Amino acid sequence: MPRPGAPEVACYADDISVVVPEGTAAPASIPADVFAAAADAYAAGHRLDMQSLARRLGVGRATLYRHAGNRERLLDEVLWWRGRRLLAQQVRATREHDGVARITAVIVGVLRSIERDRPLRAFVETDPEAALRILTGTRSTVQRGMSRALENLIDLERARGAFVTDLDTPTLAYAIMRICEAFLYADLIADRARDIGRAATVIEALLAGLDLGRRPSR
Repeated sequence: MPRPGAPEVACYADDISVVVPEGTAAPASIPADVFAAAADAYAAGHRLDMQSLARRLGVGRATLYRHAGNRERLLDEVLWWRGRRLLAQQVRATREHDGVARITAVIVGVLRSIERDRPLRAFVETDPEAALRILTGTRSTVQRGMSRALENLIDLERARGAFVTDLDTPTLAYAIMRICEAFLYADLIADRARDIGRAATVIEALLAGLDLGRRPSR
């Protein structure tokens, strides 16, 4: 059974709102002009500098910090906004799949998109310490959001009976997130080449091995 508090089963047209209930709009907690300027600077591959951003917006730096928090908090929100839109795209693209195939397809689609994301690679290369804190830190908005979205996706397929396992969803999502990070950021974490193909193989094998619906009855 899905974990307590898991999303209710919805029709396929509503899958995005189940997996990403926050939606894909910019965060309401940050003024629209501030967030748009930060998102534009990030998308252009520029280092997000709060002094330059304040000057561009015509406000004092103290005012900018009061409205948007510090640099890492603003970057965290920009990355989660981009992450929510990416998740929505992948959930929409995998409607014809279910169970292990769908969960794997969404995860791998997200990983491959992140690997090709030039602004993210620029951020990781120019500020690797901050990037790892935001992308893999347990207190970051984007990391918690991605984990929660993965739990929602797993629960959605479990509620439909397309994925049956006796392992609890939070534990499974945690394991998958660690696998994703180990392969996606291998160049930073372990001085190894990134390898999304191997990550896909490991994740699919894990899910298939846990799916009781796939095991032959004795």
